[in-house]
Amino acid sequence: MKAIQLKTFGNPEVLEYVDLPTPQADADSAVVQVKAASVNPSDVKNVSGHFEHTVLPRTPGRDFSGVVTAGPAEWLGAEVWGTGGDIGFTRDGTHAEFIKLPLAALSRKPTTLSHTEAAAIGVNFVVAWLGTVEYADLQAGETIAVIGAGGGVGGAVVQIAKARGARVIALDRHPLSADTPAGRLIDDYVPFDENATAAIRALTGGGADVVYDTVGGVAFETALSLVKRRGRVLEISATGKRRVEFDLIDFYHNETQLFGVDSAKLGVAESAPLMTALVEGFESGKLQGPAIAQEFPLARAREAYETVAAGTRGRVVITM
Repeated sequence: MKAIQLKTFGNPEVLEYVDLPTPQADADSAVVQVKAASVNPSDVKNVSGHFEHTVLPRTPGRDFSGVVTAGPAEWLGAEVWGTGGDIGFTRDGTHAEFIKLPLAALSRKPTTLSHTEAAAIGVNFVVAWLGTVEYADLQAGETIAVIGAGGGVGGAVVQIAKARGARVIALDRHPLSADTPAGRLIDDYVPFDENATAAIRALTGGGADVVYDTVGGVAFETALSLVKRRGRVLEISATGKRRVEFDLIDFYHNETQLFGVDSAKLGVAESAPLMTALVEGFESGKLQGPAIAQEFPLARAREAYETVAAGTRGRVVITM
């Protein structure tokens, strides 16, 4: 089979388009023919050597959509999708024509999504679901403020929150485009600047029930200031600033709950139940696939990585 492989860390130029043995199914696994696989910023970081646990040589790639070609009879021909924090790092990933997966990793993709759309869901929607539903337990009628709502994870949070009946306030440097699912769903937009805290408190009468901060680092102190008493704050990143300071007395007086959310800790098998939980939302139309910015064939995977590294808006997908 054709695949992308890195034997040394560096910029996307280190990626090689190679022939590798096609994986074979066994009693505990299935083989999926990958139809499409997105390129995430974490994939680019992986190639650069950002993650210490990555084992070389390695085929990168976390998200995928495809068809089961070998395995149990009940799965043969099934269209499946998935993601994981192990594939592409400690086991070969999705930027290949085929991938071998544990049976527990199989999840049927929504019929409403094409393979290209389904391949762009994994990382963003799993970390959004993990924080919004599993950790914060966002309820209908509550208010969530989403810092970085215009990004991939932020947009997924907006969609999941609205599907759960919450009020959504988007915070970003720029207004969200009405051409995106998130832009059409938000209830209010607040510029992310020095006036954000006052604006959120005015809109909510004291603060949001939940704050999902997809920026972190430079946004962390602001995120804490946006939440009401006993509210929940979710952090997934540390942009521009790894170490932070905040007023500990204000923090404990407010009884703020602070959660770190790291979907990379979930392997492809552990991520499958979350992917399955998302299916109903896409089947019903409550959730929509993100905008696909560009598609590349597998042979041009380097260009796909370079596009993501350049910070393009929208999702980049490799099609096989």
